[in-house]
Amino acid sequence: MKAKTQTTFEKLSAINVNTKTAKKGGLNYLSWAWSWSEVKKACPDANYTIYENLDGLFYHNDGKTAWVKTGVTIEGVEHIEYLPIMNFSNKSVNLENITSVDVNKAIQRSITKASARHGLGMYIYLGEDYPEVAEAAVVVTKSDGLLPLTVKDHNWSKVSKYVVEHKAMGVKRILDSLSVKYKISSQVKTAISKMISV
Repeated sequence: MKAKTQTTFEKLSAINVNTKTAKKGGLNYLSWAWSWSEVKKACPDANYTIYENLDGLFYHNDGKTAWVKTGVTIEGVEHIEYLPIMNFSNKSVNLENITSVDVNKAIQRSITKASARHGLGMYIYLGEDYPEVAEAAVVVTKSDGLLPLTVKDHNWSKVSKYVVEHKAMGVKRILDSLSVKYKISSQVKTAISKMISV
């Protein structure tokens, strides 16, 4: 019987990125250089595209702010990422204030996020698409900067979906992935273990 071949997503999502992340403006970031290096090691055919606008510039705009568009192609599958050009506070930069350095940084971040869509470090973006919550409403325990997670809070449905979609990673790797962002209670560990064993 022939062994099942790993998908690109399974191969890249199996790489532990925990030691290669940094915090900036309250968000986790993955080193773009390390990210691309890991993608190329695992998938030598990988390449990226930086999409120009009609004027040949590497960014697009709405007259007020701007964004970049990149794509990462692995084994013929391209994942495209749009990323706003942001300042050090993760706020959009006004169009008239954008520099080539801002554009370059956004391109590198965008390529990293497009790579995550193929699996590498996707878990560090888990929860990034939640609606913004007033800072006063977010309770962070201790000084570790991790968000508390319970089976009844607003994050649980997204975490549950992530766990179900990534069962193949196993309990330990899923918990390691989630612990980058969340404080994991024993109740949550038990619930995740049950979901994976189903």
